[in-house]
Amino acid sequence: MLEPKKTKYRKQQRGRRKGKATRGNSIAFGDYGLVAVEPSWVSARQIEASRVAISHSMKKGGKMWVRIFPDKPVTKKPAETRMGKGKGAPEFWVSVVKPGRIIFELEGVTEIDARLLLKLAANKLPMKTRFVKREPGIKYEGF
Repeated sequence: MLEPKKTKYRKQQRGRRKGKATRGNSIAFGDYGLVAVEPSWVSARQIEASRVAISHSMKKGGKMWVRIFPDKPVTKKPAETRMGKGKGAPEFWVSVVKPGRIIFELEGVTEIDARLLLKLAANKLPMKTRFVKREPGIKYEGF
């Protein structure tokens, strides 16, 4: 599963998910993409499940890019613990995804196959997504 090798700080504050994606909002590598329509945290497990779903169905003859990386630690306190006594230990890693962010890109497959593959991946993700095709100079900000 994806996780950073090293971070400057072990714990992070939760932050806010308002606004649209200003980076990673145009197709850069492949011909087809999956773009987020609403903000969400995507865990490393969800990214891996989506990646595996695409890989298994694609078999050979296509290339895939994962455009998000889980670099935010999420902490949790143990069950049945009283309030106080500091912040919990890091449990898992998430990627902060804002509307307009490209999550996966595909190349070397037909459009029909790409739609099917990205639909399989979208079913594993916690937010609404949309299928997009490469159009030079287009940024997917209007979501």
